[in-house]
Amino acid sequence: MFSREVGTKAARKLKAQRNATPGVWFGLGMMGLVGWSVAVPTLLGAALGLWLDNQHPGQYSWTLALLMAGLVIGCFNAWIWIAKEDRAMREEQEDKEDNDD
Repeated sequence: MFSREVGTKAARKLKAQRNATPGVWFGLGMMGLVGWSVAVPTLLGAALGLWLDNQHPGQYSWTLALLMAGLVIGCFNAWIWIAKEDRAMREEQEDKEDNDD
């Protein structure tokens, strides 16, 4: 009787460790990664645009055009990365549900 109770508690503890929910720091880290994946291409586009405006001045602003292009590329990159992470989390959840049955 006592050994069964200890076994049940140990199994519950192992299951809780396997199914640990991500904490606040995990969420903040994810937001930081998404932010950087948008900010870096945007800033690179702006820097390239400034250089082109200084080298080849014209009627239109290279800075604004490449800043917008960098922003679009960064948002697309973040969208793909988040979709991939979401897919992996869903597959992991389905695997856990299949193993519990």
